[in-house]
Amino acid sequence: MRILIVTAGSRGDVAPYTGLGQRLLEAGHRVAVTAHPSFEALVGECGLDYRPMPGDPRGLIRDWARAASREEARALTRAYADGLADGVAKAVAGGADLLLTAFGPAPLSRAAGEALGVPVIGTYLVPSFATGRFPLPNARSTEDLGPEGNLAAGRDVLRRAEGVFASAVPRLRARLGLPADVPSAPVDVRPVFHGFSPLVVPRPEDWPSWAEVTGYWWPARPAGRRPPAELADFLQAGPPPVFIGFGSMAPGQGERLGELVTAAVKRAGVRAVVQAGWAGLSGRGADILTVGDVPHDWLFPRTAAVVHHAGAGTTAAGLRAGVPAVPVPVMADQPFWASRLYRLGVAPRPVPFQNLTAEALGDAITACLSEPAHHRRAVELAHGIAAEDGTASLLAHLGSRSIG
Repeated sequence: MRILIVTAGSRGDVAPYTGLGQRLLEAGHRVAVTAHPSFEALVGECGLDYRPMPGDPRGLIRDWARAASREEARALTRAYADGLADGVAKAVAGGADLLLTAFGPAPLSRAAGEALGVPVIGTYLVPSFATGRFPLPNARSTEDLGPEGNLAAGRDVLRRAEGVFASAVPRLRARLGLPADVPSAPVDVRPVFHGFSPLVVPRPEDWPSWAEVTGYWWPARPAGRRPPAELADFLQAGPPPVFIGFGSMAPGQGERLGELVTAAVKRAGVRAVVQAGWAGLSGRGADILTVGDVPHDWLFPRTAAVVHHAGAGTTAAGLRAGVPAVPVPVMADQPFWASRLYRLGVAPRPVPFQNLTAEALGDAITACLSEPAHHRRAVELAHGIAAEDGTASLLAHLGSRSIG
């Protein structure tokens, strides 16, 4: 079967699908991934076909931060969504028997599935159905609002998510030869498989029966990828360091953040491995090593704790490693995962990025490392997560029924 995985966004929005794609390859399917050009090498190194998706998420995040008004930010988002529509149109032109879609581009994938006459299955990395149990990621607050309030907050998230593609979907439909306004043959995204652990977010009982929580899809590690010798030497030269990295967040803020991180590390009295990320972050001092792209599944188990932006992928990697966290959420789904880490008992209270200072970060690192319960709980969760097979349900679904 020819399977096309449709995703967009930063590395955390792409990397989990490399592992899922490899499992599908092993099951005998042909797999292509459509993602932004910066991830072409990652997809190809994992043995998957690549189809380009226009857009520069790093530039978008930078431009959002510089936007002078909400309307300007919305205009940037609409332009990005229009680019995704063009990318989906080109990607499906290469043919597919089945679409697997991330949550973000799901409205576009529905239209593409209708045009191709093929099923569309949701492969989501975040909870994506309104529930009375908790507000969805991207809600205006992470506080529990009670069953009715949580449902209302979740529905608001879903309305806003669909609204991002209000102009892009009709544009895509017209390009694919479909009626621009009303679907001629409505295509639902179902079933939906959520690629995170039920130990981290248990499946709400009020979700549709065809929405599952399967366990994580772990990023594939490209063949031949080895950590730098300098990093291996640093790890052996002293006690386990703290990892500090903000992933795709804060482009262009590397100098300011570097000074902040250097002071925080000194305040906490720890060694640190600092990952540059999109910010261009770096630290100074004998107890700090700055690195580039390093496999988290290799590095995190060798650390004492991980300080990160609480993106879904980095959150998952830290939980898999069994180490406590210091969440510093910036935007989007990150406050949700940061709150979840705190409630799971593997992290102190989150430090929102807008409140980040050297003092606050240094004290949070100290609080994380000085509370043994954080480490014990992280190890317990890691053992449970290791027993899960996040791809099994999807593979069973594909094997048990005719697709297409």
